[in-house]
Amino acid sequence: MNNRAHARGALPRPLHIAAWLTFAVAHAAAAQTAARDAGNGTASAEQALPAVKVSAGTAADSPLHLGAPVSSGALGTRSQLDTPFSTTVVTGDDLADRQVYKLGGVFAGDASVSDNSNAYSAWATYITIRGLPVDWQNGFRIDGNPFISYGITMPYEQLERVELLKGLGGFMYGFAQPGGLVNYVTKRPDKDPVTSLDVGYRMDGVLSTHVDLSRRFGPDGMFGARLNYTKEAGKTYNAGDINRNSVSLALDGQLTRDLQVWFNALYQTIRSSGQMPAIYTGSYTASSLPAVISGGTNLLAGIDQHLNTNLQLYTAGVRYQIAPGWSFTTSGSYSKSARDRNESTLTLLNQAGDYTDARWNGDEGHQDIYWQGMFEGKVKTGPFTHELVIGGAYQHQTNNYASNPIYNVLGNGNLYQPNPWRFYSGSGLETYRASDITQASAFVSDTVAITSRWSVLAGVRYTNYSQNNYATTGEKTSAYSQNGVLTPTFALMYKLEPDTTLYASYVEALEQGAIVDSIYANGGAMLRPLRSRQYELGIKSEHERWSATAALFRIERGAAYANSDNVYVQDGNSIYEGIEAGGSVRLGRSWQVAGNVMLLDTWYAKGQSFNGNRVAGAPKFVAAGRVSYDVPYVQGLQLAADAKFTGNTQVRPANDLQTGGYLLVNVGANYLTRIGGHDVTLRAAIDNVTNRRYWMFQYADYIAPGDPRTVSLNAKIDF
Repeated sequence: MNNRAHARGALPRPLHIAAWLTFAVAHAAAAQTAARDAGNGTASAEQALPAVKVSAGTAADSPLHLGAPVSSGALGTRSQLDTPFSTTVVTGDDLADRQVYKLGGVFAGDASVSDNSNAYSAWATYITIRGLPVDWQNGFRIDGNPFISYGITMPYEQLERVELLKGLGGFMYGFAQPGGLVNYVTKRPDKDPVTSLDVGYRMDGVLSTHVDLSRRFGPDGMFGARLNYTKEAGKTYNAGDINRNSVSLALDGQLTRDLQVWFNALYQTIRSSGQMPAIYTGSYTASSLPAVISGGTNLLAGIDQHLNTNLQLYTAGVRYQIAPGWSFTTSGSYSKSARDRNESTLTLLNQAGDYTDARWNGDEGHQDIYWQGMFEGKVKTGPFTHELVIGGAYQHQTNNYASNPIYNVLGNGNLYQPNPWRFYSGSGLETYRASDITQASAFVSDTVAITSRWSVLAGVRYTNYSQNNYATTGEKTSAYSQNGVLTPTFALMYKLEPDTTLYASYVEALEQGAIVDSIYANGGAMLRPLRSRQYELGIKSEHERWSATAALFRIERGAAYANSDNVYVQDGNSIYEGIEAGGSVRLGRSWQVAGNVMLLDTWYAKGQSFNGNRVAGAPKFVAAGRVSYDVPYVQGLQLAADAKFTGNTQVRPANDLQTGGYLLVNVGANYLTRIGGHDVTLRAAIDNVTNRRYWMFQYADYIAPGDPRTVSLNAKIDF
C-alpha cells in the first residue's frame, strides 16, 4: 500500500479546518451584517438572510421531478409523469450541491444505475442501467443531438439538467443498445439576468473556476444569450494531472410571436495523465479476486499514461407555431470528438495481484451529422383527441481509428507494487476512416385520449441502416445494410388522478453489430445487429409533499460474449427481469427523505453456453437513499447524506468470478447567505466518506477499483 493511499484513512486535517473556517467566517460575516441592519432599522427582504437553496426543495417539486419535461425523441417533449417509460431527471442545482464530477455520481440516487467508472479516465462515463451498459456510440445526446461519448467527461457545471431514459430507445431514437439513453441539457438564456462566478477545490489539488453569464436584450427581450466558461487544473487524487477548458454558448431569438430560432455551441479540451489502467480478467483462473486496492493509488500509472480529448458540438434549430395546437420543429447538429490515448491494460494473472502490462497508444476520432424535423399537434376524431408526432431524421457517423497504433507488451508487475514500466508516446499516430454508419428514418406516434382517464399510445419508426468498414488502405472490408427496419412501441395509460399515471408499455429496438475487439480470437469481425424487446408496467405519482414511482420490467436482448475458445460470439438471449421503486417525502419543514431500490433477476437463455447463468454486469440488488436537513437555527444551511448499496456482480458469463457487494456513503453541506449585498453559496461534499475499498464491474471481463474518499469545496457568488 502506498503512503498516499494510506494517508486517506482519515480526512486530511488541513481540509477539515479550512472547510470549517470557510463556513464559520461566512456565517459570522452574514450574521454581523444582518445584526447591523436590524440595529439601524433598515432591514429589508433583500438584506435578510434567504431561505436555503435546495435543488428540489419546494413542496411542488420533489427530488423525482415528475413534472419536469423530458426529451423523448419521436414522442416529442412531455413530462416524466406522462411518459410511459421509466425515466430520471437530475437538475443542475443537484449536481452542484453534490459536487458531481463523473457520470456515475450523477445518478448516485437511482438504484437502477450502477457506476462502472473511474474519474479522469476513458471509462468515466461507463454505467449500467438495469444491468445493461449504455451504448457509447448511440446512447448519449446533448440537447437531443447525438455525439460519441467515449472518453468524454461533460462540464456538469454548465448543465441545466441530465435526463435518463431507462431501457430501449429504438422507437424514440433509432439504432441503440437497450440499456438506456442519457441526454445532457445545457443551460439556456434565462428570463432574468445571470452573472455568477464560482471557484472550487477537489482533492488532492484540482482547482476550478466557472463563470456563468446570461442576458436578454432587444425589444421585449426577444433575443437571449448565455455563456459558460470553466477552467479546471491540478493534481488528481491518484497523483495524475488534469487540465480542462470548457465553453458553451446558447443563443435564441423569438423573431415573431410564432417563430423561434436558436443556436448552441459547446467546445471542450481535456488533457489528463496518470489515470487508472484497465484491468482485464479474461486470463484469470482463480475463483476470487485479489485483495482490493484503492482507486486513488498512484502505483499503477505514471505521467506517460494519458488521455487527451476534444469535443465540439454545434446545433441550430427553428420552431414555428403553425396554428393553435400545431407546431413544426427542425434542427441540425454537427459533433466532433477526438482522443489521444496512451493507456495500459493490466491482464490479471493470479490472486497475488500479478499482471502483464500491455500498452496501447493511438489517436481516434468521430464525427456525427444529424438532422431531425418533426410536426406536433392535436386533432379530434369524434369523441377522441389525438396527440400526433410525425417526423423524420438523418444521421451520418464516421469513426476514425489509429492506422498504426502502438501495442507493446511491456512486462509483468504487481498491483501492490509500483509499476516498473514506462512507455512514452511515439510520433506519426495517424488515423484512417475505419467505418461509416448512416441512418435515415421516418416516425409517427399517436396518443389517443379515449376518456379523461384512459389513453393509448402507438408509434413506429421506419429506418434504413447501412454500415461500411474499411482497411487502413481505404478499401472496404465489410458492409451491412438493412432497409425497412421497423421498431414499434405501444402503451396503455390510465390516470388514477391528475397527478398519478399507471401505464403498461412495449417497445422494440435494434442495435448495430459490434466490431470485435482485438483481444479476442476473431478480432476485427463484424457481427450482425441484435434486436431487443421490453415490457414494462409502472406507476408515477407526484403530490405536494411526496412522490413515488415503481416499474416492473422484462428486457429480452440477444446475448454476446467470449466463449471458451476466446471467440466473441452472438449466442442465444440475455433476459433481464426486475422491479424498481422509489419515492421521496417531505417531513415537517426541515426534513426531506428519498429512497430507491431495484431487484433484478437475469439469465442467459437459448444459447449453446452459459444457459441459466446470471448475466455479467447485472447486480441482483441495489438500494439508494438520501436525507437532507434544513437547519432551523442557522438559516440558509442544509446538511445532507446519501448512501448506495450495490450487490455482488458477476464479472464473466461463466459465473466463476464476481465482485463483492459494497456500501458507499457521501455527506455534504450547502450554505446560502448574503455578503456585501450579493448571494453567496458555499458548498462542501465528501464522497465515499468511509474510504471504502471495493472492486466494481467495469465492462465484460474488466474490473476497476472504486474511487477513494474525495473532498470537494466550492464557493459561488451571484452579482
